[in-house]
Amino acid sequence: MDVTGEFEELFEDAPCGFLVTGSDGTLRRVNRTFVELTGHRAEDLVGRVRVQELLVVGDRIFYETHFAPLLALQSSAREIAVDFRRAAGGRLPVLLNAVVKGEEVWICVFAATDRRGYERELLRARQQAEQARREAHELARVLQTSFIPPAMPAIAGIDVAGVYRPAGRGEEVGGDFYDVYETAGGWAVVLGDVEGKGAQAAVVTSLARYSLRAASAHGSTPSAVLSALNRAVIDRGSERFLTAVHAQLTISPGGCRVTLALGGHPQPVHLTPSGSRRLGVPGTLLGILPVPHLVDVTVDVRPGEAVVFYTDGVTDAQRGRELFGERRMERALLAARDEDAAGIAERLVGEVSAFQSDVLADDVAVVVVKAGAR
Repeated sequence: MDVTGEFEELFEDAPCGFLVTGSDGTLRRVNRTFVELTGHRAEDLVGRVRVQELLVVGDRIFYETHFAPLLALQSSAREIAVDFRRAAGGRLPVLLNAVVKGEEVWICVFAATDRRGYERELLRARQQAEQARREAHELARVLQTSFIPPAMPAIAGIDVAGVYRPAGRGEEVGGDFYDVYETAGGWAVVLGDVEGKGAQAAVVTSLARYSLRAASAHGSTPSAVLSALNRAVIDRGSERFLTAVHAQLTISPGGCRVTLALGGHPQPVHLTPSGSRRLGVPGTLLGILPVPHLVDVTVDVRPGEAVVFYTDGVTDAQRGRELFGERRMERALLAARDEDAAGIAERLVGEVSAFQSDVLADDVAVVVVKAGAR
């Protein structure tokens, strides 16, 4: 068997270019594959040219300052990306693998044109994805702000404030919303939480917000308003459900009267000088049953007292296995009850945020109504 002949054939026609150089980089051998890749003639290279002289200027410097020292230190180098100059002009992107054998350096040259193109496409795709993410984030922010009043109305006799904090970094549209608006009999406060996030949740959130306003225009009771919302969500055929609270405020010299109904929503907290209590009957979730169980409850709120409406992102906030819970919430509210409505709302949301190290797992919305002149 002519082993030498077989080796020479493998060397010359290998699927990659092969170079054999001296310690100074002078070419001692080049195979046919390298000649075909670069267009250089073997007789013009062997014994006449150092391998670094075939590189483009920037890569020549890189070879001498990094590649050669790396070989001297480790006796090998892998996946080094450089560009060779073609004989006819232009560049040939390659990946070099090299190993030191005695006084020679054996270099394997893989054409990387396809790989470089793939890497460029990958980089471009990543840049496009990042741009799309930024645009989606901005769209989510703009859309979310449409579900939250830019400012609370000035209402003689009561102080009202709202705070909303999105989950995570706010990349997705959340399902929490609130609104405060004037009605024929006084003022309405609504707060809701649509199941899930994203575009589908946004559709139901928008439907809910405007359905509540439309139903309130007819002077209906809170339970009737929530029933109308329930029908609207079911008629739309959405698979999303929601919880909501609708409250009607009637202002009086002695404070205000609050009549409210809950559609599966957490019970608001009534803060008084002597402590706190829960208001309302939870009722059933909206968007599931054709006829939900909804109950109207009325309470008088005296000057200095407050009613705190919130979504379950407050009590369900979790740190490890520990929930923020109702007891923490009530302690935070009692500690802040002498503050104005904005102070109470900010105090509660701040405590929840600190509990979860400032990155919320779920959206949080809080609306506070405090009786007394603004």
